[in-house]
Amino acid sequence: MARMIVTYPTPQDIEAFDRHYFDIHVPLARKLPGLRKYEINNGPVATPTGPGAVYRIGILHFDDLAALEAAFASPEGQAAAADRRLFAPDGSGFRMYIFDERAL
Repeated sequence: MARMIVTYPTPQDIEAFDRHYFDIHVPLARKLPGLRKYEINNGPVATPTGPGAVYRIGILHFDDLAALEAAFASPEGQAAAADRRLFAPDGSGFRMYIFDERAL
């Protein structure tokens, strides 16, 4: 299984961010070919030492890295990527991690 983890910093306008994220971005991302599961955090994101700087975490699951790459090369993937730049244009706090998992 391959995963993409996307983290977003706390936005200046949380209400506007959430409205766009849930009403526009999530429906776009759920159309990604090969997407097996889409998870987000429920509530605040904390660290062992207290509140964190991350507001939203999205975790997308695919069968493998090839499926993930194909999903984002598709028209649906291009639309989701373009939309992310609309509601989270400042890349300084936005992070994306892509990896193949290994169960232990």
